[in-house]
Formats: sequence, C-alpha cells, structure tokens
Amino acid sequence: MRLLKRLSSTIDFGAKTVAREKKQEMVNEVFTKVADKYDLMNDLMSLGIHRLWKDEFISDMGSFRTSSPLSFLDVAGGTGDIAFRIADKLKHEIPVYLPVHNQITVSDINPGMLGVGKQRASMLGLNLNWVEANAESLPFPENSFDYYTIAFGIRNVTDRLKAIKEAKRVLKKGGRFMCLEFSKVNNPIVSPFYEVYNRYLIPNLGSIVAGDKDSYQYLIESIEKFPTQEEFANIMAEAGLSAIHHRNLTFGVVAIHSGLNL
Repeated sequence: MRLLKRLSSTIDFGAKTVAREKKQEMVNEVFTKVADKYDLMNDLMSLGIHRLWKDEFISDMGSFRTSSPLSFLDVAGGTGDIAFRIADKLKHEIPVYLPVHNQITVSDINPGMLGVGKQRASMLGLNLNWVEANAESLPFPENSFDYYTIAFGIRNVTDRLKAIKEAKRVLKKGGRFMCLEFSKVNNPIVSPFYEVYNRYLIPNLGSIVAGDKDSYQYLIESIEKFPTQEEFANIMAEAGLSAIHHRNLTFGVVAIHSGLNL
C-alpha cells in the first residue's frame, strides 16, 4: 500500500517525473510562454497539416442540421481553432430562417490562451462564451452539452480519467465526447522519420521561432508519453463512455477518439 501511494503521488511531465500536485502549474507555465506563438508554431511544426486534422475532426462530428438548439463545449480550446470551425459549420448547415440559438462555450485553464482566442473571435465577429476552468473540475451543471470536444489538450491534463468523467457528467444523455490528440505511429517506414522530426527538429524550431526550446521539448515529450489509441480507449470506457472508437490520421500521428454518454 505504501508503494502504491508513493507511485500515485508522482506523474510524468514530459520525460521528467514530478509531484502530481505540481504538474498543472508547470503545464500552465508552458502555455503561458507559448500562447502568442501557439498557432504559428502549430503551422510550422505540422507543415500546416494540423488545419486538415482539425477539419477532419469537425467533419467527424456529423451533421448539425436540427431545428433544436445545440450546445458545444470545447475544452482546452483557448485560441479558438475548434470553436471557430464549429461556428462555421453551424453557419453553413443551419438555415438562416430557423430561430435556432446554438451555444458554443470555450474553456481553458490558461488565461493567456483564452486572451488570444477572445481577440481572434472579436476580429471574426463571433460571440462565444469564454470560461477559465480546469478540465478536471468544470463549472457547469450536469447534462449541459450536446458535444464535448478537446483537441491537443487531454495529454496535458494531470488526471485524464477524472477529466473524461467530468466530460461525461456535463454531457447530455446521448451527448458525444470527441478528442483529437497526437497518437502512436505504427507504420515501420514512417515511424523512424517521425521520431527524428519530433525529437530534434521541433525543439530547435521552437527555439528559433518562439525563443523557447524547453517548452517545445516538453510538448514533444508529452506526445511520446501519451497512451496508445487502444489504451486511451480503455480510459474512455473506464470513465463510462459507450460506443467508443478511434480513427487514425496521417499513419496515426494523430487520432480522433469518439464516445457517447448513454
């Protein structure tokens, strides 16, 4: 019992092992540093492919055509990339003559990331809800949302199981959990090149463009530490989600995970 307690008091922070209660603070520090350059670095690191991944993610959410209002919660979505795509999809799928008042809420634990998103939303003329909150303890009632999305954020959460249980709690019955996250490449030809690109090029790119090699070193290490597609599916099942499946994109560089609150 003492051994289990000792092990549970620490957690990975990239390649390091840190006290569990310190991880969130350290993650916050990373994203505070990279907030202003976050979207630019996403373009450079993925050669722009992250835009296609996010488009596929939104496409996998299915049709929004309905005469009833839909409510969306995008967690760890500070800069607004996913929320803006949801808003655009709604605009194109819901006829203008229907008096449907859909609601999009963006949640992020980091105020710097939220600040970037709010500024971008203002420039786009979008009226969204912005809430500073921890994914492990959301300030929303049960059965509040039709969709819960989280893109490239779940790997930075200290307790992933707790966060997904929170997702289930705030989802309506029949509501859908969707996660877009870096994953494991199983292709034996692609995998070695991907590993070299991650370990050596991206941290140096972070140093040159953002002046912050350490933060991008952590981001790459956090990808390496993230569970496999099957392991993450097991966490979703343990949290109580149903109809769980995933779809690999770009040889498994990223995966779209989906589950229902039934």
